[in-house]
Amino acid sequence: MFIVAEIIRGLALLVSILFSVVYFILVIRIVISWVGADEYNEIVRIVYSVTDPILAPLRRLPLQVGMIDFSPIVAFLLLSVVKNVIVGILYQLAYRLG
Repeated sequence: MFIVAEIIRGLALLVSILFSVVYFILVIRIVISWVGADEYNEIVRIVYSVTDPILAPLRRLPLQVGMIDFSPIVAFLLLSVVKNVIVGILYQLAYRLG
């Protein structure tokens, strides 16, 4: 069972790293919106394709006040909660198995 516990710990670390990458890409999306980068640029399209599934449902909510869109802040909070729940469950499972 020790090996299974270590695999689950590794999976928890991988999930944590993936969420960190998504946070970083979300920050890049915010900076892109500030500087007004070319939307036809390949890198910008990749950033949009990664972050649109996260931000699109939040943009339907009334989270915009004037020119300020608070949906990325809500996305950070929701991603943080989801990450903590998933990683916490995986670590608890690894602890019980190991």
